[in-house]
Amino acid sequence: MTDKKKKLSNLSMFMVMLGFTFFSASMWAGQQLAAGLDFRGFIFALLLGGAILAAYTGALGYIGAESGLTLDELSRRSFGSRGSYLPSAMISFTQIGWFGVGLAMFAIPVASKIMGLEVTPDHMPWQGYLLVVVAGFLMTGSAYFDIKGLKIVSYVAVPAVAILGTVAMILAIRQGDAGLVEQFGKSGNTLGIIGGAGLVIGSFVSGGTATPNFTRFAKNAKIGCLATVIAFFIGNSLMFLFGAVSSIYAGGNDIFDVMYNLNMFYFAILVLGLNIWTTNDNALFTAGLGLSNIFSKPKKLMVIIAGIIGTVAAVWLYWNFCDWLNVLNCTLPPVGIILILSYFLHRKDYLAGKEPARKFNWASIAGVILGATVANLVSWGIPAINGMAVAAVCYLIGTMIYRKSNV
Repeated sequence: MTDKKKKLSNLSMFMVMLGFTFFSASMWAGQQLAAGLDFRGFIFALLLGGAILAAYTGALGYIGAESGLTLDELSRRSFGSRGSYLPSAMISFTQIGWFGVGLAMFAIPVASKIMGLEVTPDHMPWQGYLLVVVAGFLMTGSAYFDIKGLKIVSYVAVPAVAILGTVAMILAIRQGDAGLVEQFGKSGNTLGIIGGAGLVIGSFVSGGTATPNFTRFAKNAKIGCLATVIAFFIGNSLMFLFGAVSSIYAGGNDIFDVMYNLNMFYFAILVLGLNIWTTNDNALFTAGLGLSNIFSKPKKLMVIIAGIIGTVAAVWLYWNFCDWLNVLNCTLPPVGIILILSYFLHRKDYLAGKEPARKFNWASIAGVILGATVANLVSWGIPAINGMAVAAVCYLIGTMIYRKSNV
């Protein structure tokens, strides 16, 4: 259980979760939504996808706050003491990957646009690598200092990104030759609402699976759930709007391009860096917990090792691994739904602090493997939902078989 002295205030809990959702890759998805939907479709896709994502992360937030357990500790009980290595490895691998990509997402535009250097997939100037190293050191440092470091970064970054990003978005719309609704009307309407909702869910469902790692510091389960649901709605909506406006009015990937085109160079660097920082330190914190579960080493040591790996591989990850990371995103929702089902089916055991009796829960492991396969291969519907549905069926069937065999 989490030490009561480490519990966060309600505001701090909300700020940490809101900062967690400030993710530049969500702006990229906002760009895709703007290209494929009119304004009405954009709003409906945002609401539908946001509601599903909020329900998923809200349930995990409730569980983390009530039990005081990390994702990896929950996995030990639902996957078995050794079986938990699978979800721990999956979450650690993806979060180190996104950490590295985030570093490059900061260094590359600053090096190319602000510093005027030539950056290509085959060439990165030394100044770009220096930016990666400095950013990697700072972001690893905040993750090293546990929830205190994450809280400090969130209190600085959340207001700055929200205010400056919103101001830049309004200025861009005012300088455009048409209003926001009219600009959306120029889209080709090539993307349906269901497909758009799938993009909203997929943009952060993998990171959202790690929600218990942070909400275990909430004062109670209600706060953990509400802080997560509200933060995900506000944070994701802002990121998607920033991405849509960036695409429509600046032709860029994110709000950095808008601010750059408005000659707000220094603010652009500040917003880009802080926006990535709030997600990257959470990602590294999660990776450290996962590696600690696998290798039975102190979390802080694992955070440092994960930070070094992500920093060294950052530029390579950015140019070569983003597509693979999007594939891996589909593997984590099956983990999350199994954690949710296992907790509510065995809630008394969890709250009593009972350790897992089995080394492997094969129903859980099979559910993740089959769910991830379906999520990646089946084109119909929403991949994350498909994967969770298959994983849930596998887990429930396996649980019933196990109970009958032990009667």
